[in-house]
Amino acid sequence: MSTDAARTHLLIGLTGGIGSGKSTVAALFAQLGVRIIDTDELSRNLTQSGGAAIAAIRAAFGAEYIDASGALDRSKMRARVFSNPAEKARLEAILHPAILEQVKRLAANPTAAPYTVAVIPLLFQISGYRDWLQLTLAVDCPEDTQIARTMQRSGLSKPEVQAIMAQQTPRPQRLQLADDVIHNDADLSALTEQVAQLHKRYLTITAGSD
Repeated sequence: MSTDAARTHLLIGLTGGIGSGKSTVAALFAQLGVRIIDTDELSRNLTQSGGAAIAAIRAAFGAEYIDASGALDRSKMRARVFSNPAEKARLEAILHPAILEQVKRLAANPTAAPYTVAVIPLLFQISGYRDWLQLTLAVDCPEDTQIARTMQRSGLSKPEVQAIMAQQTPRPQRLQLADDVIHNDADLSALTEQVAQLHKRYLTITAGSD
């Protein structure tokens, strides 16, 4: 957590493993009037037709990784980088700094929201976020639940989901690093209540009385 007391607008990083429920939690915060910045959405914008990262990706990997519409061919790129750490690092070196720059720019924009939550799946794996954010929040659930949810929504096989999880921050480390944890292992009402309680806490911090 940053100790920069000069900031007046609270910045919170929301993270969690695949299938943990980050999007649902972000939506619940949004319903409470919180500003949400989604790094996955920013990544899609950077790699869509006309996106700011397309030229660099074409130069680094070749035109065959850009589809007919001018967007990143995600399936082809996924196949190239998934089991090749060096190639994955090349792609991340293009995308991650650009995403961080956009997150900071958006967070600096004036807002009537009481605070900002940035959804960052790889928060603890990418440099530049933790020193900038004031709080980090992890959404957590059992790994079997992560696997089942991801298989259901994506059609991926269990080994494919497990391979993705293996590339993410290990669950024990994520829980240790996070300032706050939301447990998404029950129903939506339980999740909603946890978000409401954290919202009260964050409002208190924002008011400067915590």
